[in-house]
Amino acid sequence: MDTKDLYKASDNRYDHSSVLYARCGKSGVLLPKVSLGFWHNFGSVDPYERSREITHYAFDHGITHFDLANNYGPVFGSAEQTLGRLMNDDFRPYRDELFISTKAGYNMWPGPYGEWGSRKYLMASLDQSLERMHLDYVDLFYSHRFDPDTPMEETLQALVDIVRSGKALYVGLSNWPLDGLRFAHQYLKERDVPLLIYQGRLNMIDRVQIESGILDYCADNGIGYIAYSPLAQGLLTDRYINGIPADSRMAKQQFLKPDRLTEELKLTLEQIRQEAAQKGQTTAQRALSWILEQQGVTSVLVGASSVNQLRDNLSTII
Repeated sequence: MDTKDLYKASDNRYDHSSVLYARCGKSGVLLPKVSLGFWHNFGSVDPYERSREITHYAFDHGITHFDLANNYGPVFGSAEQTLGRLMNDDFRPYRDELFISTKAGYNMWPGPYGEWGSRKYLMASLDQSLERMHLDYVDLFYSHRFDPDTPMEETLQALVDIVRSGKALYVGLSNWPLDGLRFAHQYLKERDVPLLIYQGRLNMIDRVQIESGILDYCADNGIGYIAYSPLAQGLLTDRYINGIPADSRMAKQQFLKPDRLTEELKLTLEQIRQEAAQKGQTTAQRALSWILEQQGVTSVLVGASSVNQLRDNLSTII
């Protein structure tokens, strides 16, 4: 890489630390209230220089937490490869300032060992992730989803052994039911590998995590909570006020189908938009603020397709 392109992080990146960070449960970890997710916009189909610009802006403004998973892309694994390239190009000198997470649970490779929660899959997946990201360890490794056919003890013991091996500093759960969360919390606690955090879908139009008791359980037991899909795949923005834009996820039917936009939902979205306007916020800013107002929430994961979008998201707290 040309020396003129060498990245130097802003000297002012922690100027807003008093409002930017929250303690993750009862741990020693502080996470930024807005964290950067690599689910979309960081795959092999996305321009690398744009990904680079977004991550530079994020870190320059105190976003130290980058969240990934083995199958993020597309294609599978390519978001982690992007992170690996970013580490080599820009972030290697700042590794100890970063909090990097990845996950395994969903389909990743063919055959019986390429998904779910077996010890074989979790350990093999993490080794592959570390190679793609050019890292010796991750700060946080998640079981990405509950596996009804694998004993919980097997999945959880794999997480324990991963921490003891030094390949992850902390462990978390994502998309587990409340009963599984209770069991995992106790199992991990008894083995001195406490459950750091739970990651779940939470937004103003999808409140299952509140209604199911998961958020309360985390708050009551010193477990951090990080919300994904805070803008409901773009519904909680102003993109769909006048219909379905041709370049939107809904138009492309990527994770969001046109039949989702019912008349009832349109009314709800308009009410949220008006509430945001009364507070001097955009719909997206109101949606992020609402999540961070919920007791027990540590951080909210945002995706960003541009620096301007990330700047708008960060304006909810600084």
